[in-house]
Amino acid sequence: MKIKSIETFILTDKLKESFYFSQWEYSERRICIVKITSYTGHVGWGEGYGPAAIIRASVEFLAPYVVGQHALETETIWSIMYRRSLDFARRGILVSAISAIDVALWDLKGKIMEQPVHLLLGGKKRDTITPYATGLYFTNCDNQAEVLCKEAKDYVSLGYKAMKMKVGLTIEEDIDHVRKIREAIGPDVKLMIDSNHAYNLREAIQLARAVESYDIHWFEEPISPEYYDQYAELRRNTTIPIAGGECEHLRYGFQTLLKSNSVDIVQPDICGCGGLTEAKRIATLATVYGVDLVPHTWGTGIAIAAATHFVANLETIPGRLRTPFNFMEYDRTENGLREALTTTDMEVVDGEIVISDAPGLGFTVNEDALEQYSLKVPLWNSDIKDYILAES
Repeated sequence: MKIKSIETFILTDKLKESFYFSQWEYSERRICIVKITSYTGHVGWGEGYGPAAIIRASVEFLAPYVVGQHALETETIWSIMYRRSLDFARRGILVSAISAIDVALWDLKGKIMEQPVHLLLGGKKRDTITPYATGLYFTNCDNQAEVLCKEAKDYVSLGYKAMKMKVGLTIEEDIDHVRKIREAIGPDVKLMIDSNHAYNLREAIQLARAVESYDIHWFEEPISPEYYDQYAELRRNTTIPIAGGECEHLRYGFQTLLKSNSVDIVQPDICGCGGLTEAKRIATLATVYGVDLVPHTWGTGIAIAAATHFVANLETIPGRLRTPFNFMEYDRTENGLREALTTTDMEVVDGEIVISDAPGLGFTVNEDALEQYSLKVPLWNSDIKDYILAES
């Protein structure tokens, strides 16, 4: 059951049409994924959230400490990777690399044991998850509000019960867009806003108060993730729930976020916060503070699958007869990698994700798509105790 090799792939896809948010513009998708192979021939796949080339280098740094380990000892391997990076990388890209390897190990474990990951995490507590459509980004067009409203109506027609829109241009434009989208989708669809920390505290309070009447389900990353006390101040000045955490790493970062009363909803990215092993710990921590958790999800079908298994296992707090929505982010922006790389029996039926019970994370990687989108990457192999360049 020992790990034979770790292989990294950088996948890239040029977008047909660029889109942007409050920070910068997207013109392509570029993602680092990880393939781990055991001596038994089983394969697990993972993904890292962040700059692909740097994550690849970080995986290469960690690989020699993982190759040769027992494939089922996910916590032991996580601890080895964490200790090897602790002195100089308690946050950031090396944690994303740990995440990518950890997700691949859980997929591998499920394949070896012929069980779905949600069962190995402790059990499936729900059969379906409510996806919220992430989209409504900005584009370079003259009729921005009209284009956004059409997109929002399309999500409603597809059966989505919730969606998240971008804000962060100017307060005046944001208010106008929120008002028009709420009118377009009606009162029954939940609407979230996300500024990607575009505003300072004063501006965030001003925007939150201005859009409260439009029944905003949460305000995500309103200000810089560095300002924990300002998040708490914003919460005291609006009735809109405040969400954040995609920039946090490890349970220690989330403890700081929670101790400061910064958010109503924590949003760890499984492929960036430390993987499924650490996300499980973060979820336990959130229950201690009585705070809801909705994972941030961005990338390929690998990240989506990891999130579904994680949310399937989440505790519901407090206990009640009828549980509230168990949300999961479901990116709907252009992404050829997401569409082509994996196939799965997971499906969306009547606006709900039906969770896969297939072994591992429940997907199959399309080797043709992997070849089409891949760059040349290194392969770590315990047989040669080094890495060699290999064509994907």
